[in-house]
Amino acid sequence: MSGLSHWFGRLSTTTKLLVILSAAILPLGLVLVWAATTSINRANQALVISAEDRSRSAGRAVESLLARNVLALRVAATGALRDGSGDPCALARQSLSSSVGVVRTFALQDPGGQLLCTAGTILPQEDRILVPPGQVRLWISPTGNMLYYRVGVPGGIGTGTLSREELRDAALISSRTLRQLTLSDGRTSMLLIDEAGAVQAADRDPNMQLVERRWMIGGGQLSASSIAQVDRIGTSERGLILLPLLMWIVATLLSWLLVGSFLIRPLRRMQRAIGSYQPGSAALELPERLGSATEIRELGQSFSRAVERIEESERDMAVALEGQRRLVREVHHRVKNNLQVIASLLNIHSRLTAAPEARNAYASIGRRVDALAVVHRNHYAELEENRGISLRPLISELAASLRSSAPDTARRFNIDLELDSLNTTQDAAVAVAFFTTEVVECAMLGHPEDAIRLTLSRIDDVRARYTITAAMLQPDTLGERPQFERIITGLAKQLRSPLEREMGSYSVILPVFPSRSEKN
Repeated sequence: MSGLSHWFGRLSTTTKLLVILSAAILPLGLVLVWAATTSINRANQALVISAEDRSRSAGRAVESLLARNVLALRVAATGALRDGSGDPCALARQSLSSSVGVVRTFALQDPGGQLLCTAGTILPQEDRILVPPGQVRLWISPTGNMLYYRVGVPGGIGTGTLSREELRDAALISSRTLRQLTLSDGRTSMLLIDEAGAVQAADRDPNMQLVERRWMIGGGQLSASSIAQVDRIGTSERGLILLPLLMWIVATLLSWLLVGSFLIRPLRRMQRAIGSYQPGSAALELPERLGSATEIRELGQSFSRAVERIEESERDMAVALEGQRRLVREVHHRVKNNLQVIASLLNIHSRLTAAPEARNAYASIGRRVDALAVVHRNHYAELEENRGISLRPLISELAASLRSSAPDTARRFNIDLELDSLNTTQDAAVAVAFFTTEVVECAMLGHPEDAIRLTLSRIDDVRARYTITAAMLQPDTLGERPQFERIITGLAKQLRSPLEREMGSYSVILPVFPSRSEKN
């Protein structure tokens, strides 16, 4: 194997290509040879089947001639013997005169076999054979030159003959390819067609084949044996069938030479120039020699123009994208600042208000505005890193903000966090922030002495479960807060998740981004 690799490695590239093409062509060439051989065999088989059909056609012609004469004699004999007056053969001859293509040589006998009359020169043989009405008996004369047919009719028996020449003419009209045709009744044979010279010549010619077949006719009383000559596909025809294979090989070699000179080499030079090009560096320089093909030179020029347009478009898009990023960052920064200003104003008004209900209302509104500001601040960070809003710092910051804005009665209110590092979209983050604010505020104001737990864990690549556990989340406790239930259910619908209520906890399903390792 190492010697073969060394020998192949020392060959030139064009020689290697020729060897590879030849190896690739060999299986296809073998398939074509097999297909051509199979086609020749099928053609020869079709010729044999055609010869068999022609042989059987000759047998059917003989049988048709015999059946036509048997039917004509049965009809004529039945009418003549039924009349009972005059010469029955004259009456039968008169009836047969209206039929075309039937023999008018026959004999009539009574039911006991006694000869009544004859028409033409006929000497009925096998007089001891009595045929009942409706049946037919066939036999060949001892000399083998006459076929007798005897039919039984009411009131007697009719016997007719067909000569070997008449039967031979019927067979030849149907098929000219028969070289031998023989009829036999089991005792005597009649040779209708005999071309011994053609049979011997076919035996010596490799392009000739003799097909022998045997079948029964006349209701099984006669057997027909035939020998037909088949002109098989010879050497010259085989050469013509295999000629496309030779032409295909020559065309392959010519195609390899032309494609290598006009296409492969210029394209390889162009490929090397394009492969060495680095975007953002100097302009693309294609080799001067790109062959004589005008299309390749035009392709190189078109590629150079396309690269220039792409580079210009990328520069424009980079400038526009940077401007868009700055604008979006500025918008979110301003929104975050405005929300913080509103939260500060609400806090100031809360401290200046003496009524506890108004002070609590200001604080409640301030907590929601502050939650929205936290989302915008984290979204601002998302624009910097472009990986979604991180839920862990968002919920942690939101929990710290809620604890800092808690009333004096809930200063010891504890919020436990168990959060995975997960990222989500801005819409989901807003819903999570309001969901957390509503539940934590309800627990903080209603049961300030109890602790609350916020849990965030990944379910699969794109989903996570967010659970808030608190002692106040009980059916009997929440029954007094229908407004709270409607708000929480609406926020769960915004997340496109059913609100899972269990004893002491609420859960929703969040859409999250896959982790970085899963993306890679």
